[in-house]
Amino acid sequence: MHKKIETLGAPPAKGDFSQGIMAGNMVFTTGQINLTPDATLLTGTIEEETHQVMKNLEQILSAAGTSFRDVVKTTLYLTDLTVYDRVKKVYAEYVSDPAPARETVGVASLPQGAKIQISMVAIKS
Repeated sequence: MHKKIETLGAPPAKGDFSQGIMAGNMVFTTGQINLTPDATLLTGTIEEETHQVMKNLEQILSAAGTSFRDVVKTTLYLTDLTVYDRVKKVYAEYVSDPAPARETVGVASLPQGAKIQISMVAIKS
């Protein structure tokens, strides 16, 4: 059985997707860009934008009864791979040891002109 995850602490899911889905004890977040909870695109440094993405993910995970400690897989999408080290430094402020498995993908573009998108998979204990 699948359960939709919804929170006002992250941007609303508009269209044919959910903020997150719980399937059994697994939690899948939708890819988050640097939108604020009121769906305004936060623009600033890549560090500020990454913090916003991580705050959104934190809210979705919390609504599912999980946290960054429960994340087992992360996918990062970047439109500019030269900022990877800066993104990685912010990301490390949120995840704990053992760090989740992660992949980073360079892409030509992201929704709404964002430069970063992150999705996560967590296991609810």
